Amino acid sequence: MIRVLLADDQALVRGAFAMLVNSADDMEVVGEAATGDEAVTATRDLRPDVVLMDIRMPSTDGIDATRQIVDDDGSSGSKVLILTTFETDINVLRGLRAGACGFLPKDTRPGVLLDAIRTVAAGEALLSPGATRAVITRALSRPDAPAPERLASLTVREREVLRLVAAGRSNQEIADDLVVSPLTAKTHVARILAKLGARDRVHLVIAAYEAGLR
Repeated sequence: MIRVLLADDQALVRGAFAMLVNSADDMEVVGEAATGDEAVTATRDLRPDVVLMDIRMPSTDGIDATRQIVDDDGSSGSKVLILTTFETDINVLRGLRAGACGFLPKDTRPGVLLDAIRTVAAGEALLSPGATRAVITRALSRPDAPAPERLASLTVREREVLRLVAAGRSNQEIADDLVVSPLTAKTHVARILAKLGARDRVHLVIAAYEAGLR
């Protein structure tokens, strides 16, 4: 059973998400928070698998709350999926750098949201729909990106795989593009994660663009 914490300052929004989450056979809402501070405390106390986090909340906002959750040894096992109506370049970039595993707009279809929770709970980052990937690209692809010294440890094939990851390709799609098995694609991604010291696929995207890889 996937245990979910809802963090949003609007009770009606929390109620709607609670109904949706509890309607799924494989997940349940274990707590709610109306502020960023409450979200941090509730995550530490309840240790949910996934925190659905709003950005705009009183006191500590959702991004700072995410950073505190990720940095806290007592709650770092909880994954944060940010849901917001404020899907701007800077919010996406700040949220991902704070350690969020995914970023979706609040008007995401119910089935897509439930699948996103399952994806994040399984330990995978959510490179979300194409619109969000485009926002990530615009936020990270900047003219003053540093030279790609940090990619020097990667093989030619690993750099090729990283480009595909940065383009939002799944392991299956990478396997199809490179004519290799899905297991081989997964192994390449795992090695790249280890070499770059990245937490997940989202942070590989950040690493790729910050290093100037196109």
